[in-house]
Amino acid sequence: MVSPLRARNAADPNAAERLRLEGERDALTAELIDLEDEARRPDLENRAARSLRALDGLPPAPKSGSVFAPALIGVVLAAAVVGVGALSFVPQWQLAALDSGEGTAIKSALSLPSLQAQAQRGQTQAAYLAWGDAAFTAGQYDQASAAYASALRLDPKQPKALRRLGIMLLTGQGRSAPANEQQASQAFLLVRTAAQLAPSDPESQLLLGYAFNNFGESKLALAALERYQSLDPAGREADDLIATLRASTAQTDPASRIYAANCASCHGAGGRGGLGPNLHESRLSRAELKSVIQNGKGAMPAYPNIKGAELEALVSKLEGWQK
Repeated sequence: MVSPLRARNAADPNAAERLRLEGERDALTAELIDLEDEARRPDLENRAARSLRALDGLPPAPKSGSVFAPALIGVVLAAAVVGVGALSFVPQWQLAALDSGEGTAIKSALSLPSLQAQAQRGQTQAAYLAWGDAAFTAGQYDQASAAYASALRLDPKQPKALRRLGIMLLTGQGRSAPANEQQASQAFLLVRTAAQLAPSDPESQLLLGYAFNNFGESKLALAALERYQSLDPAGREADDLIATLRASTAQTDPASRIYAANCASCHGAGGRGGLGPNLHESRLSRAELKSVIQNGKGAMPAYPNIKGAELEALVSKLEGWQK
């Protein structure tokens, strides 16, 4: 099935190698599907994994022409934001990192032919989502775009389809890319709307954080990624970016700088506890927070030198964590 978002590519200097690797990947996938000699499976899966890695390592193919599909995204967006409040580019991030391991990617690739056939035959939302999820995990973004777009025709407010289609459009995955800032903003609205529809889904906050970061909205990005971290404490996808954003924010935000210098060693970089308690669970009033900071309490020492505007900024930051 041809993706409704796909367009013709400009000259690709890596076209020959890309074509070779895609052919190798497809041949190995077909061989694994029909495999009878299970003793050969580990070798074939390793070769398929190497092909996937090599494809991931190639620079993105150049984009040209009208590669977006403004009519489709306009219909999806208009329907999705009805009744939902709405809100600037996402990095070339390894989307497949949302699902773990090359083995998972290979298994998903092996399941694609049957899932695609089931979706095209049954034309149900569940079937389209199953096909889209497998294609997304396998890095087959053209198929994932087609599947999620089909699911959204049946339910324009399906959060996973919205956010994943939006992030693929923004990153140019599946040979689709926004041609201008307006189209990029429209695609971003899909990610934002999905986060509003499913605010407690970790993936919603993860993708929203990456999107905000690429638009230069560091504070909003950090808030979304910390929310992701709280929803999925075991999730590690955003650790590096969170550390970078916290360091950057500390340089420009007085409250973050003061907190990092005086509080983070005990209460943790994000205030979620360590030697000291979790500050997000504190219910102290503003006056009580000021008193504890300046006078100390229990094992916590006093910080009388934090005063004036610095004290007000720090207390405001701590109050924000209580909400």
